[in-house]
Amino acid sequence: MDGDKIKNEDQAKNKQCSNQKASNQQPGFQSVASQSQVIGACGIAGCSDISLPGSSSNDCSQLAVPPCGEQVTPQQTVQLPRSHRHSVNGVGTANGAISISSPVNAVVKASSTGTLSGSPSQFYVHSIKQESMTSPSASDFFVNFPTLVCSNCKGPGLGNSGLHTSTCSANLFKSEDSGCDSEFVKSGQAFFQSSSLLGSSPQNQGQAVYNWQATKTSVKERLAFLYATGTMTDIQFKVGKQPSQQIISAHKFILSVGSAVFDALFNGHLATSDTIIDIPDVEPAAFGALLRFLYTDEVQIGPETVMTTLYTAKKYAVPALERACVDFLKRNLSPDNAFMLLTQARLFDEPQLAALCLETIDKNTSEALAADGFTDIDLDTLCAVLERDTLGIRECKLFSAVCRWAEAECLRQNNMPPTSENQRRVLSQALRLIRFPLMTVEEFAMGSAQSGILEDREVVELFLYFTVNPKPVISFSDVPRCCLTGKEQVVSRFCQIESRWGYSGTSDRIRFMVNRRIFVVGFGLYGSIHGPTEYAVNIQIVHMDSTKVLGSNDPTFQCDGTTSTFRVMFKEPVEILPNTSYIACATLKGPDSYYGSKGLRKVTHESVSSGKVTFQFTYAAGNNNGTSVEDGQIPEIIFYT
Repeated sequence: MDGDKIKNEDQAKNKQCSNQKASNQQPGFQSVASQSQVIGACGIAGCSDISLPGSSSNDCSQLAVPPCGEQVTPQQTVQLPRSHRHSVNGVGTANGAISISSPVNAVVKASSTGTLSGSPSQFYVHSIKQESMTSPSASDFFVNFPTLVCSNCKGPGLGNSGLHTSTCSANLFKSEDSGCDSEFVKSGQAFFQSSSLLGSSPQNQGQAVYNWQATKTSVKERLAFLYATGTMTDIQFKVGKQPSQQIISAHKFILSVGSAVFDALFNGHLATSDTIIDIPDVEPAAFGALLRFLYTDEVQIGPETVMTTLYTAKKYAVPALERACVDFLKRNLSPDNAFMLLTQARLFDEPQLAALCLETIDKNTSEALAADGFTDIDLDTLCAVLERDTLGIRECKLFSAVCRWAEAECLRQNNMPPTSENQRRVLSQALRLIRFPLMTVEEFAMGSAQSGILEDREVVELFLYFTVNPKPVISFSDVPRCCLTGKEQVVSRFCQIESRWGYSGTSDRIRFMVNRRIFVVGFGLYGSIHGPTEYAVNIQIVHMDSTKVLGSNDPTFQCDGTTSTFRVMFKEPVEILPNTSYIACATLKGPDSYYGSKGLRKVTHESVSSGKVTFQFTYAAGNNNGTSVEDGQIPEIIFYT
């Protein structure tokens, strides 16, 4: 009997809630987020209902929430449809306030004051009792809460205002189940001045309207508010492709002011009348970055979105955002990504960025070719690189890298097996850009000649070029790259050889300077006085002023016990600039060796093909195992001009 009575009372309450809601909904009563949203629609004390665009029902009784005005316990779980939000942490009047120290899903009667306790959870501050706002008093209505949580990204902050996680761009008041409230939630306190609650106009028929315009002190703030909340939007874009396609709303006027393309689209002779515009070729994140820039002048790009944002900025003719993207790429350019960015720069017609990428590749050729991005470039980009005279790498190493690219290209083309015939086919005109004549005959014989990529006729032609005079005309260029001619040269700094030189883990070091640009590829070192022996060695070239290690290697070398020097090579050539001090270092592990004496401070090396190079040797201060200008290790420097 009592149960039936309670049930009937609840049904009466729900009916009253539904009827009251229908009578109280007015078009002038708006929230900060949408023109059609109603706060506290039913007007019953403690009701947590808020109607949203697309809602199928505004009746509290049809939702899994307590009846209007009923007290519930803290931390009670409320399951809500996607089209509604019914989770209020406090309801008060203009004459009082409710302080909530730890937001929970609970409904509080309008007359209540005090504090609720419980575990923090997602929260929304909605219901403001309509009748108490019709004639607001001088007092202010506010709700305190210490912890802000975005219901989409779980991060703290204010929706599109940027204080929550950077990847979240959701708004609280949307029919979709995501977002934050950028206006009701600020600095841990929702604060509503009575002057911001308007009433008594014929349009709102005495209902309270949130005057958001009064809180914005600049055009930028007002536009940022429109961007963050979607207020008064008049156009929608269907951006991207499924399954990541998104519907994004905007304002025609703002887009037209910032983009000539949008201006023509909305206001030109062939202006569209569509209310939803499909943009399948643009990523949603990139389009969002474009809108943010047009509304607020803010640039939000990252490594993952910069290229798609650059494409979008070009598509809609927003040069300021284009420049921001290019500047970002310049700041983050490195040998590891130089080839990837070069491909994109050529695709988007950014000649300045392309030139910077090529310059980076020239200065760090070996490192750039070793990066994963090299094998992903297209054939045209590969040819553009191979045409350059300024690559800082030996041609045999360049050929090896090109073979790696050809293998990857075979797999991209219908998983073709990477045979030598198929590699030659995919290389096409790029093969003619390899400068085989720049190799030594040994490099060619051990590598390119045995690769199978060259035809027999071409191999014979190149061997004749290497071995006969006058040299025959061939189909491959012999123009030097980066002044690396193919002929090694060696400078020796000692006049006499002595024995014995010991090693205890300290580096032998000598300082040197040259009068013209060269590329050092290795050192000649003395070997053991005790017969054939293997040494472990570390070699380095250090820029003296900056102490930067420009080149290093950790090989082993075999000596035969004679006074001959033994070659220890760097992985790649090290560029040596004129009139700059460098330190040559060698750390040997092994038995006592020969050493040089009667050293020369100045040595001029001359060759018919490259002219003169003058070396000046000086003492390298610090621990150097006794090596000096007069005697010690590192008798030879091997170089190209």
